[in-house]
Order: sequence, then structure tokens, then C-alpha cells
Amino acid sequence: MMREIDALLAQLPRFADQGIWKPGLERTQKLLDELGRPQDAFDIVHVAGTNGKGSTASFLAAMSCAAGLRTGLHTSPHLWQVTERMRIDGEAAPENWLAAALRRTQPLVEKTQPSYFELTFALSLLYFAEHGADLVVVETGMGGRLDATNVLAPVLSIITDIGLDHTRFLGHTIERIAQEKAGIVKPGIPVVTSARSPAVEAIEEIAETRGAPAHRVERDIQVLSKTIALRESTVTVSTPNRTFRDLRVGLAGKHQIRNAMTALRGAELLHIGKRAMHRGMREVCTLSGLHGRWEVLVERPLVVTDAAHNADALAAILHHLESFRQTGSALTVLFGVMRDKDTGAMGKLLAEAGAYVRPVKPPSDRMCIPEELAGVLRNAGVRVGAPCTVREGIRAFLAEASTEDTLLTTGSHRIAVRPEDLPQ
Repeated sequence: MMREIDALLAQLPRFADQGIWKPGLERTQKLLDELGRPQDAFDIVHVAGTNGKGSTASFLAAMSCAAGLRTGLHTSPHLWQVTERMRIDGEAAPENWLAAALRRTQPLVEKTQPSYFELTFALSLLYFAEHGADLVVVETGMGGRLDATNVLAPVLSIITDIGLDHTRFLGHTIERIAQEKAGIVKPGIPVVTSARSPAVEAIEEIAETRGAPAHRVERDIQVLSKTIALRESTVTVSTPNRTFRDLRVGLAGKHQIRNAMTALRGAELLHIGKRAMHRGMREVCTLSGLHGRWEVLVERPLVVTDAAHNADALAAILHHLESFRQTGSALTVLFGVMRDKDTGAMGKLLAEAGAYVRPVKPPSDRMCIPEELAGVLRNAGVRVGAPCTVREGIRAFLAEASTEDTLLTTGSHRIAVRPEDLPQ
């Protein structure tokens, strides 16, 4: 079934893979109108940002699911198959539904000429409408103002942290990128943001001009205590509404606490109950279907996969990892990255961490080839090994590593590790 799905979708332009972007809402709007406006069947939360938007969307979706709402979640890109982009209560859309939907919409696709992203987004909304979703959480693609998802009329907008990514398309300053992301803010609709200065001021200025109540996470939520473990964190926090004691955050790392608090504030504004918030935070991966965010696959030696795809995200992962590495232990990184990323900055971080890096043979034409990647990494001071596939790299590491060593696969969603990639 997936072979048929991939064949049908392969006929569509994938601007990301071509290294270009064709912004605009007209194609998506026309497509959704022809589909009967499925987005009108449920409430929507729209999530934008540079880093953390996928995790934040997953936290919020998990809390909504725990509250008994039938919850849709649209994210991108997918890790292993396209059905992951459209999930209800943590479960990906059935392959047979998507294949049938692609067949019956073929005439419409020929008429409207959508991109891969635009069609999969529209079909996600159709899936949610046909399967009775109450609330849908939608992650933007690359931008905000001109992102295909910005045709939506949400009940809440969320903007996570802002960093220098996709600068070719979104701008070369934090303020300019923040303005693009804040394009999702709608008149009179509340917006929650965890962005920091100077991005947060740019976002709040736009919110004020549109009469949208702005809720700054750093101002609204106080972390009273926190304990950070390998797989999760436990925090006690106060919000404008209540105090949450011993709230377990099911994604590890200091940076995930920030994402969790952003989602928590959003959940309060949606009037989700406290018990559901606790459960959703704790069981975020199960209830949202999230993978590839600090996913611990083996503990001794430690094998972790994370889809950190820019310097800010990689810095957060390496910082968390440093807390659990044994002194003198070896860090091996299987690293693959898209061509439009600041590979030099990521290389400097890997060099500072003392990592031994093996470039991953690219599963996509949009990714750096190993020879090119190796050169950039060496210039940054990284010890570079032979190129490999993910499976080859894992197998070699496990054959040679001591129980104190660590393997991290990172740099792109395209090289996230599946359990079956591990030697049996």
C-alpha cells in the first residue's frame, strides 16, 4: 500500500527537496475549498517557530487527548512514512485511507496543482474531518505568514523559540524571522509565545496591532523546581491559574521544559483540566505518536537519536547529553544534514563536545554528500571518520564500544533511527 501512496505523491513537486520555496496561500485555499473546507469541522491550534514547534504541538495534542478530546495532529516532515503527518490520538492515518484519498482526489490535484506539502496538509485536514476530530493541532512548515497552513482560522496561536534558520527565505535577522513567524497571529485570537528577546518584542508588536492577546511564557510561568533525568524531567511550576507540583515532562532536556511550559499555557487557555495536563505531559510520546526527540534506544552503551536540524537544536541536545556522559567516555555521532543548514556552526559544537563524527550517506538529494560534509567538519576541528549508513554506523559502534560510551544520531529527520535499525 505504501508503494502506491509514494508513487502517487512522487508526481507532485517537492520544493524543499529542490532547495526552493514557492510561498503563497492560493493553491492551498483553492484545494481546501474544493474538498468542502474540512478545516471548519473542528477547532484548531496553529503552532509556528524555529525550534521546538513539533515538541510543543505534541505536548498540547497529548494533553488534549488525555482530556478526552479526539485530537488530530499534523506535523512535518515525517520520519519514516507520510501517514505520520496525520495522526489522531497518537495513531497515524491508515495506509488504505490515504491511498483511497489520493485516488479520489486525483482530478482535483490535476486541477489545483498543489505541492507535496500542500496536498499532504490538505489531506490531513480531510482525514481529521472524516474521522470526527474535536481539536486539531497544526505545525507550520517552514515559515508563518506565507506558509500553506496559514489559511487556517485557529482558536489559539503558539509561537515557539526563534532562531536563525531558513535565512535565505525568511530573513537574516531574528527580528525579521520573528515577523514572518508571527504572520500566523490572527485578529483577536490569543497567542502564546516562548520566544526570547528580540523576537518576543517583534511578535508582541504584531499581536498588539491585531488585537490579539499575547501570553509570554517567561512572564506567565515560573519554574519553582526542576529535576532533569536521562529520559524525562520533573518540575513544579506556577501559572496565572494554579500551581503544578511534580509535573513529569516526558521529553528529556532543559529545552523540552520550555516547550512543555509553552504547551501548558496553551492548554490552560483551552480550559483543559489539570489531571489531563499531568497525564499528557507524562505520556506525550504515546498520546501524540511522537518519535525522534531524544529517543533513548539503548542505555549501556547509550544510543540516542534526535532530529536536531540546526545549531540551536544541536546545542540543546549536546548540553543535555553532557550531563549524563561519564568522564573520559567516547562520543560517536552519526551526522547527516540538509544543504541549507549552517553546517559550520554545527561542526563547531561537535568539535567542542569532543565528538568523533561519521558522515551519513544521504537518503535525500537535498542532504550534504559525505565528502562535502567531512570537509566542513574537519575545518571546524572535528575528528571525522568514514562515511556510513545509519545501520552500518550503529552496528560498528555496538561492536566496539564500552558500556560507558555514547552514540548520537542527529542532524536531520531523514536519519532518525528506527528500532529495527538496531542489531538483534
